[in-house]
Amino acid sequence: MFIVIGGGPAGRIGAMRLAQAGAEVQLIEKHKIGGQCLHDRCMTICALNDVARLVEYARTQKNLGILDSVPAVSYPAVKRRMREVQEKLSSVLDAETRRAGVEIIYGAEGRLSGDRVYVDDEEVRADAVLAATGSRAAVPDIPGNGLSGVYTYQTLHAMDDLPRRMVIVGGGVVAAEFAHIFHAFGSEVQIIARHGLLRDLDDKVRSAALRDLAGVGIREQSVVTGIEGGGRVRSVLLAGGEELTADAVLLATGLVPRSEPLQGLRKGPGGAVIVDRQMRTSVAGVYAAGDVIGPPYLTPAARREGVVAAENILGHPTVMDYTGIPQAMSLRYDYAFATARADGGCVTLSAPAPAGPGSFWDVAGGWAGLAQVRVDPETGRLVGAAAGVPGASTLLSYLGYLMKRGITVGEFDDIVEVHPSTDGVYGLARYAADMLRRQKKE
Repeated sequence: MFIVIGGGPAGRIGAMRLAQAGAEVQLIEKHKIGGQCLHDRCMTICALNDVARLVEYARTQKNLGILDSVPAVSYPAVKRRMREVQEKLSSVLDAETRRAGVEIIYGAEGRLSGDRVYVDDEEVRADAVLAATGSRAAVPDIPGNGLSGVYTYQTLHAMDDLPRRMVIVGGGVVAAEFAHIFHAFGSEVQIIARHGLLRDLDDKVRSAALRDLAGVGIREQSVVTGIEGGGRVRSVLLAGGEELTADAVLLATGLVPRSEPLQGLRKGPGGAVIVDRQMRTSVAGVYAAGDVIGPPYLTPAARREGVVAAENILGHPTVMDYTGIPQAMSLRYDYAFATARADGGCVTLSAPAPAGPGSFWDVAGGWAGLAQVRVDPETGRLVGAAAGVPGASTLLSYLGYLMKRGITVGEFDDIVEVHPSTDGVYGLARYAADMLRRQKKE
């Protein structure tokens, strides 16, 4: 019997891989299958951003004189319909997981004490365990963080209607995504970033993303010292004494591994369970995957980690490779990027993306997106790519895989892309190949 604790991307995919190999598997899920990705984060952002983009596209075409008006958003209706779809998706995942042969136990909490496994208070036998207990929102120690009207991505569903003024605390992807959504919906939005907003992105990709956040107030190198209000949030205080009026505050300040149920395992300073490249913990027979092992906190990485753990449980030595795993951000356009290790220096080429589906009408405003490639000049290998266009997420999934396989920009000569398309990476790669060929001749 194999026990999997947690039904998010890592645990569910790992459990299915074990069951498909003929193993007896129990998946312990305290709440709902699909984890935070389905119920709180990724799908919530997808749902809200679809509506935000519709409003923005309508606004663009109204400004061009094509449409007469811009539709108003009923936030309560959006919330209600979004929850209905999420529940439907959860039922689909439940059925898919059971069909694979996994027994799902809902409403119970799985926990570990070394190699001893408990479901609630009952000890159970397990030949091996995959711990995938996920993460939770990190809540900074700010006075007033418990006031009504202060939310995290996990509690945002409790917000009844659109606020007039929203302050978002955080400088990462999630902060930017929610800022874009609520600004498009009509709220006045301010982002407060302790350091820089999206500071880990390439400068040109970051600059492109900031175009999508035009109209959002962005305060960098700013520290929140308190949240004021009586029974409900009224304002946010910044270092230096400035006070910002707010009807709602969203804390988008990162994640914390949810490792408290996992005792007796070696952990890092932040609580992340320490694993090797085979997803083995410090306790024999216990494996861990997903957010509970810490960054990069990406669903594609979590899924792969679950597979790697399952393969090693089954006795098939497999190591985790993070090369080429794509990351994405959803604003007006999709922003996606992937990297592979380069042995030496790189040549970075960037260009505007071609107009296509989803960006045609934006040409009037002088912007149709961005394409970027990073190339090893010695070998011609593609070692990085980024795109800020409609459909960028799908594009980077395949490019990430090709980079892991060692594709060179010269090989793009044989690729014929779909047209019309907003993808400028293929053409940029061919340009890079031609540039390297000319340099070698010289």
